[in-house]
Amino acid sequence: MALWDVCIRRPVFTAMLMAAPIVLGIFSYFRLGVDLFPDVDIPVVIITTTLRGASVEEMETNITKLIEETVNTVAGIDELRSTTKEGISTVVVQFRVEKNGQIAAEEIEAKVRSVLNQLPLNTDTPIIDRFDISAAPVLSLAISGNRDLREITHIAKKTIKENLETLTGVGSVTIVGGRQRAIQITVDPSRLLKYQGISIAEVRNTLLKENQELPGGKVDQGKLELSLRTVGRVLSVKDIQRLIITTRNGQPIRIEDVARVEDSFEEPHNLSRLWSLGENKIDDPSLGGNAVTLFVQKQTGANTVKIVDRVRARLDELMPALPADIRIETIRDQSRFIRGAIDEIKRHGAMAVFLVSLTILIFIRDWRTTLIASLSIPASIAGTFALMDMLGLTLNNMTILGLILAVGIVIDDAVVVHENIFRYMEEKKRSALEAAGQATSEIAMAVTATTLSLLVIFLPIIFMGGQVGRFFNSFGLVIAFAILMSLFVSLTMTPMLCSRFLRLEDIIHGTKSGIVWRIIESSYMIILRYSMMHRSFIVFISIGLICLTPWLFTIVGLEFVPRDDQGEFQVAILLPEGYSLERGDLEVGQLEQRFRSLPGVTHTFTVIGDTTSRLGKGQGDISTANIYVRIEDLAKRKFSQFDVMKLARDIVADYPDLRAAVQDVSAFQETGFKQVMIDLNVRGPDIEKLKSISNDIIAWMKTQPCFVDVDSSLSFRKPELVIVPDRDRLSELGVSLDALNSTVTVLVGGEPIGKFKEEDEQYDIWLRADKQYRNDKETISRLTLPSVKPGIGAVELGNVATIKSAFGPASIERFYRQRQVVISANLEGMATGQAVDLITAKLKTLDLPPLISLNF
Repeated sequence: MALWDVCIRRPVFTAMLMAAPIVLGIFSYFRLGVDLFPDVDIPVVIITTTLRGASVEEMETNITKLIEETVNTVAGIDELRSTTKEGISTVVVQFRVEKNGQIAAEEIEAKVRSVLNQLPLNTDTPIIDRFDISAAPVLSLAISGNRDLREITHIAKKTIKENLETLTGVGSVTIVGGRQRAIQITVDPSRLLKYQGISIAEVRNTLLKENQELPGGKVDQGKLELSLRTVGRVLSVKDIQRLIITTRNGQPIRIEDVARVEDSFEEPHNLSRLWSLGENKIDDPSLGGNAVTLFVQKQTGANTVKIVDRVRARLDELMPALPADIRIETIRDQSRFIRGAIDEIKRHGAMAVFLVSLTILIFIRDWRTTLIASLSIPASIAGTFALMDMLGLTLNNMTILGLILAVGIVIDDAVVVHENIFRYMEEKKRSALEAAGQATSEIAMAVTATTLSLLVIFLPIIFMGGQVGRFFNSFGLVIAFAILMSLFVSLTMTPMLCSRFLRLEDIIHGTKSGIVWRIIESSYMIILRYSMMHRSFIVFISIGLICLTPWLFTIVGLEFVPRDDQGEFQVAILLPEGYSLERGDLEVGQLEQRFRSLPGVTHTFTVIGDTTSRLGKGQGDISTANIYVRIEDLAKRKFSQFDVMKLARDIVADYPDLRAAVQDVSAFQETGFKQVMIDLNVRGPDIEKLKSISNDIIAWMKTQPCFVDVDSSLSFRKPELVIVPDRDRLSELGVSLDALNSTVTVLVGGEPIGKFKEEDEQYDIWLRADKQYRNDKETISRLTLPSVKPGIGAVELGNVATIKSAFGPASIERFYRQRQVVISANLEGMATGQAVDLITAKLKTLDLPPLISLNF
C-alpha cells in the first residue's frame, strides 16, 4: 500500500504525522536568532602589538617583521598583510576558507607566544583576535549631562556599563570619549634644580616604594592565627604630597616641594560628540556637546534583536536611579535595520502567500480547493524552522529570502496533486475518496521528478566554496529542505484533506467554465498556433536570446551586498600628522557644523581618536576621526541618502588638508579592514617606484567620474623631534644613555607609576613634567639628567645631546612581507564589478617595472 493510500485511510495518523514537524517548527521559530546576515566563520586572525613611544620604523623592524616571519610558517595562509604606525603594529592573517577559524587562531597564538621573549623590552603582550562578522557594536549609546565630563564618565562606567555587562548575550561594553579619573603629579624641573642630586628617577622610585601594601606573614596566638600586613598605600592626594623623597641637611624634601599633585583625569586621546536636531528645527550649535559613548557588543551567535531589547529594558530600569540631568540617547541601533529588513521580508512573504492563494481561487473557483492547497505553504515552512534550529541557523536576510522564494515553489507540488484529484472528480465523476487515491498514484512519480529537478538546482548552493558560499549555504539549506517538505506534504496531507473535504456536487460546473480560464486558454492557443506555423522564426529568436545572455550578463552590475538607503552614512577622516586633539577637534567641528545644514540631517555623532580599546594607557592615534550622519526616515523625505552623500562630498572638497571619504555605514566592521568599495594593492621592494605608480593610478582615477573619495596609504610625513646623544659628553659628565631615555620618557611622555585606591576602585597615578617644560625643543633641552660622577649633580639634556626636527612615515603597509601602497576609493553610479573591470583594463596599459605587482 502506497504512502498516500495509508494517509487517506488513516486521517488521524496523517494529522499526527504532519503535526510533529509543524509543532516543532513553531517552537523552533521562537528559539531562532535574528540577525542581519548569517553567522559566518571567516578564518581571519588579527594580531595587535603595542610599544609606547616607538617610531614607525622601529615597530616595523623589531615587531612587525618578527611576527610576520613567525606566523608565516602556519599552514593554510592565503594572505598576510600588516599596518605599522607609531607604537602600534597590526598584522592580519587571512587563511583559506576551508580553514577552521578557531584552530587558526590557536595556531597563531602558539606561534606568537614562542617569540614573546624576542620582542623589545616594555612591549605589551600581543592581542590576538578572530575576525567576527558580528563584532560591530549592536548598540551605541551617548551619555551626556550638565556636569563635568569626568563625573559623567564615572556614572557611565559604574552605573550603566558595569550593569549592562551582566546581561545575557552582551559580550563587552566599551567606553569612548570619557575622562577616566587619575592622579596627576606634575613635576617642575626648575624646582628639582634647587635640590642638589635629586633627579626624576628618585621621585619615581619614591612613588613606587612608598605606595604599597605588603604581606607580613602570620601571627600565631595559640588558638588564633592573625594575618600581618604593612598598609603603606596613600589614602588621599595630601598623603601623596607629603611623601618624602630624601633628606638634605636634616630637612625632608617632599613631593610637594618639586611637583604639583592634582586629582584630575588621564590625558585624553579620544573624544566623542553628539548633536541632535531640536524640536524647533533650528541648527543650534549649543545642542551638541561632548558625550561619553558606550559601544555594546554581543556575544557570538547571540540574537541581536533580543540583546538590544534587553539593553533597552535595563536602561529603562536604570533611568530613575540616574541624576535628573543625565541623558541617554541611542546613536546606532543595529536591530533597527534588522527589524526593518525582517518585517519587510515577512510582509512580502505574506503577500506571496495571498497572491498564490488568490491565483488558485481565480482558476479553480472553489474555496475548499484553495484552502487545502494553501495549507501546504505553512506546513512546509514551519517544518523548515525546525531544521534551522537544529543546524544553528538564524533568521536573516539569506534564510528568509530562501523562505520567500520557497513560498512560490512549495505550493507547486500540492497544486499539481490537487488539480489531478480535482480533474478526476470533474471529468470522471469519481468520489473524493476514490479520486484522491487514484489521482495521486497517477501523478506521484511526476511530482517526485519535478521536486528532484528543483533540488538539483538548489542543493549545489550548499556546497559552494569561497566567502560567497559561506553566506549562501544557509540559503540553499533552507530552500532545499522546504522543497522536500512540500513533496512530503503533497503526498500525505493534500490527498487526505481532498478525500475528506472536497464534494463532487460542488465541482459539477468545472474550472474551464470560468472566464479567466477561457481567456488564458484562448490566448495560449493563439500563441501556440503562431509558433507552430513559424517554427524557424521561433528557433531563431530562441538561439538569439541564448547568445545575448553572456552579453547581458556583462552589462549587469555585480555587487556582493547591495547598497540600500538606510538613512545614514559616515565620513571617515584622516587628519594631517602632527595635529593635536584640540586642533583636530576644531577642524572636524567646522566640518560637522556644515553637515548639520544638509537636508534631512537629524543627528551627527563625531568620534576622534582610537575606539578599539586595544591600546595601552596613554596611547592612541588622534589623527583619525569619524562623523556619523543620520537623516530622516525614507518615508518622510523625497530625496535619497545618496543625494545627501553627494552634497557632503562637495563640503569635504572645501577642506583639502583633510583626507576624508564619504561612505556607507558598513555591515561588516573589524580591525584591519578598510570600509571602502575599491581596495587596490601596489606592492614591491622599491617604495619610490610604488609611490610613482600609485600616483599615476590615482591621477587617472580622479579623471573618472565613477570614482570618489580616491586616496592612498601614502600618508603625510609625520613631524617629530629626534634626540641625537653625544656619547663623549655622556661619558665625560657621567650620564648613561639609559638615564637619558628614562628621564625623557617620564618627563615628556608621562608614565603611570602606581595606583591610588578609593573604596573598591583603583586609579592610575601619572608622573610627568609640567607642559611648559616639554612643549618645544628649547624647553626639552633644559630638562635635567642625573649624573653618577660626584660633584657634577644635574646635567641639562642640551649639554649631552642635540634635538633635531625631522619627518618620519606615519604608517607602513606590508603585504606578503613586502611594502605596499593601498589605493582606496568609493563608487558613484557604477557597480563594483564594472569598476574592477575598468581598473583592470587600465592596469594592462601600464608598463610595470620588475618585481612590482598589483592586486585587489
